[in-house]
Amino acid sequence: MGPTAGYTIESLDTGLRLMRLFLTHDSLTVSEAAVRLAVGRSTAHRVLSTLEGRGFAIRDSSGRGYSAGPELVRLGRPAGFGTAVREQVGAVLDDAVRRTGETVQSVALIGDRIIVTDGRESPHPVRVVLETARTHPAHATSGGRMLLSRMTADQVCALYPRERLDEDGPRALGSRSALLAELAVIRECGYALGRDESVPGMNTVAVPLAGSSWRDRLALMACVPAHRGDDAALVRRAEELRRSAAPLSAAGRPPASSDS
Repeated sequence: MGPTAGYTIESLDTGLRLMRLFLTHDSLTVSEAAVRLAVGRSTAHRVLSTLEGRGFAIRDSSGRGYSAGPELVRLGRPAGFGTAVREQVGAVLDDAVRRTGETVQSVALIGDRIIVTDGRESPHPVRVVLETARTHPAHATSGGRMLLSRMTADQVCALYPRERLDEDGPRALGSRSALLAELAVIRECGYALGRDESVPGMNTVAVPLAGSSWRDRLALMACVPAHRGDDAALVRRAEELRRSAAPLSAAGRPPASSDS
């Protein structure tokens, strides 16, 4: 539905249309935005600069392209809550808890925090208790770092504008530099590990679950009591999680979540 004739603020309408482009484009240059909005390059540049100033867009390190900024990411509905998505992710979680024997969760990113969208609890007497809908600092969890690793360094820096990070537990990363370095390692190996971070005595491992952009990415995380979750065991769990995630990851992204 378009704007009501006679009541349109043209510059606002252009800005809103440009924001909508970030739903289908991970990055836009000024020229691309101008063509898609049917406006001049100068207009597209002014609108993008305004969005950048308010945190709704960020410029990449080359200075030529723009991506969704932290304010726009916060406004976006996290992945994993639509009915169709939950059914597909639920099948992955059922398989993951069978393979690993541990509590497993699917997590989505909201700004600089993650939210647990769904999960399955371990059958072991000693296990990590599942708490869905809980949020945690993204930098202080393996699932959060897995999702952050799939963003550009510029996007991560926009989410964390200060060098010092709020510590959430004795083993949480305390600086943005350390976070960026770990994200580079995660991109290389394809999994993220967490040891005694948000909960003492609990270790975690996470792998990508689904989604090709910030709008629909999920991570699959296993939560393991420390006595049976040393580094070697966590790496084995990562491979088991990958096998469980493979059917959904192969599809590229889950269905749109607007059907809940």
